[in-house]
Amino acid sequence: MTEPTISSRRAGMDRYGFASAAPRPEGLADILERVLDKGIIIAGDIRVNLLDIELLTVKIRLLVVSVDKAMEMGIDWWTRDPMLSGDEQELADENRKLRERIKELESDSG
Repeated sequence: MTEPTISSRRAGMDRYGFASAAPRPEGLADILERVLDKGIIIAGDIRVNLLDIELLTVKIRLLVVSVDKAMEMGIDWWTRDPMLSGDEQELADENRKLRERIKELESDSG
């Protein structure tokens, strides 16, 4: 008689038959959920030097978190950005007023 086998992954055990301390993510969705919940920061600098003279420095900072986690951290710039917060009419009105002001200034000077 053979006993039914259960994969070690499903049983919560490692390949040696010991119970694992933490459940392992099953797929991409679980990994993505963990990253968005906890957050991940990627930082780096790119420097271009010529004969020990620094010509260019690019600082790269990338933060990947969920919206809730970002707001918890005090990051909410998208709420004030007119293009993202839905205040497109306000932006269109401001553009119209600026164009009228430019025409007015051009007609006064010419």
